Parts: sequence; C-alpha cells; structure tokens
Amino acid sequence: MTAPVRPPEGGTPPPEQATLADGTLLDLRPLAEEICRRYRAEFPDEQGRYGDAGIAWCVHDNQHILQWAVVATTYDETILTTQVAWLAGLLAARSFPLPRLVRDLELAADVMRIQAPAVAEALLGARSAVAGSTPG
Repeated sequence: MTAPVRPPEGGTPPPEQATLADGTLLDLRPLAEEICRRYRAEFPDEQGRYGDAGIAWCVHDNQHILQWAVVATTYDETILTTQVAWLAGLLAARSFPLPRLVRDLELAADVMRIQAPAVAEALLGARSAVAGSTPG
C-alpha cells in the first residue's frame, strides 16, 4: 500500500508573479489554477489517485512552469526546456504518466495564448523536453 500524496510543503515556494518582456506583470497563481481546472476536467481519475493534494501540486508545478516560460521569453531561452526536462525526470521517477505532462503544457499554452503569445509558444516548444524524458 502506498502512502497518500501530501500537498507541497517546505522547500522553495512557487513564484507568485512574473514580468513579461513588455513589462506586464502576471499573477501566476490564477493562471495555474485555470490550467489545473482544465487538466482535472480531462483527467478526473487523478482525484482517486492523488486526491486534493494533486490539485495543490498541479498549481504549484504550473506556477513554476509559467515562470520558467516567462524567463525563457525574456532572459534565458534554455531555462524552460532544461527545467521541464528535470521535472519530467522527477515525475517519471514517481510513476507519473509523462503524456499527461505534455498535455499540461498544451493546456498552459492555451491559457497563455491571448495574454502572452510568446509564452504560449515557449510552452509548446517545451514538449520536446518531455518527449526526450519518455522511455522507449
């Protein structure tokens, strides 16, 4: 029997805001919550596997993913793929199905498409970092 998934606690908290190249300040938590709402609607089975802690982790991870995507479009174009590849490795070690991370990146891009098209494109580009982490 496996232990229940615990919500994020301790460690580095997720970023709350990010600044786009044009100076626009993004509040990351509501964006991450919308990504996770869409994600959970597509994968309702995760409630049984992860419970409410799964939503907390989804929001936490997506705040980081959005921050990395913003940084990738403003300062360091490699950070998003590097960090997403790291996250994919971590999730794979925890038996998380990586095609779902790919879908999460697509949903994140959909959420960002109007507000920050360059961020949306960066998120879509990061799918290759996950594909490179997928065995077989």
